[in-house]
Amino acid sequence: MKKWLFAYCLCAIGQASFAQNSAFYTGADLSYVNEMEDCGGSYADRGKKKDPFEIFASYGTDIVRVRLWHNATWTKYSNVEDVAKTIKRAKENHMRVLLDFHYSDSWTDPDHQEIPAAWKDITDTHQLAKTLYDYTKQTLQTLDAQGLAPNMVQVGNETNAEIMQPKDHFEKEKINWERNAELFNSGIKAVRDFSHENNKKIAIVLHIAQPENGLKWFPQALEHGVTDFDVMGLSYYPQWSTYKLDTLGGAISELTSNIKKPVMIVETGYPWTFENFDKADNVLWKSAVLPEFPATPNGQLDYLLALSKVVKQAGGIGILYWEPGWISTKCKTLWGQGSHWENAAFFDASRHNTTLPAFNFFREAKK
Repeated sequence: MKKWLFAYCLCAIGQASFAQNSAFYTGADLSYVNEMEDCGGSYADRGKKKDPFEIFASYGTDIVRVRLWHNATWTKYSNVEDVAKTIKRAKENHMRVLLDFHYSDSWTDPDHQEIPAAWKDITDTHQLAKTLYDYTKQTLQTLDAQGLAPNMVQVGNETNAEIMQPKDHFEKEKINWERNAELFNSGIKAVRDFSHENNKKIAIVLHIAQPENGLKWFPQALEHGVTDFDVMGLSYYPQWSTYKLDTLGGAISELTSNIKKPVMIVETGYPWTFENFDKADNVLWKSAVLPEFPATPNGQLDYLLALSKVVKQAGGIGILYWEPGWISTKCKTLWGQGSHWENAAFFDASRHNTTLPAFNFFREAKK
């Protein structure tokens, strides 16, 4: 069964223009890079300034993940135009693309699943599903017209809670599965219809934060008719999960066995230092660090290689690192100026953003 799952996923993700012919993929979410460069940030490899997409490709990155917001009026990034730029840069460097639909005007995660403002008055589930379908398919058509169709699509981001909830009426635990399933299946159908009509092979990913939540969510999704997807995507951050590295493999194996679909870690992160290089507080601090992997450049790499070993042995098909290019610049986020992640990025902020040892993860993890 495991060999069949690998073969199916390889077929769904496709082989054309893929430099690495491997069943284990390594990737990076580079959604912030365009913005960082516009704000004056630069990247270097071994001390020499270089295009960041070239850097990631040269170290063996297979997949670039990029987020898409519906209409984020508070930023000019993560819209269709910005996403197209990211996809173009990834494809020019022969990397595959995972397009991450948030179906919101801002961040979605286990504590935020807010409906886009343009759709807030649509209370009929069938009409909302049709609107979601049209938006998803039109987005793919717009990208494809530029030769930028993605290889994989995430229908939602960290959708532990019910998707597209009304503003100020957020339900974290309770899910109306009749509504939730109709919306998911509408997004999935949009991707399938686009793929069929345009002869594209696009793998569909559903994404849940933390394995313990995936163990509950995916069986419920199948029970309510959400079945036509290819990959179970998980966020895995040790500080927020009840599963540590020595038990994570069991959760992945259980999911794969029960759902009969492969698992990919589509988000993880780990600090290489506790130093803060700007005024923005960093998200990952001492609570994010495991005893066996200190917050050092080599400790960050060792964590990723250990995680890769666990995921591979459990039958998982890949790991994507969240925002390794989110360096410190004059940019402002919703929470302040600077980067909240530079101590978990793959570039050394103390040495003009030159590459850290973590870049060796992309190839070493495949061995």
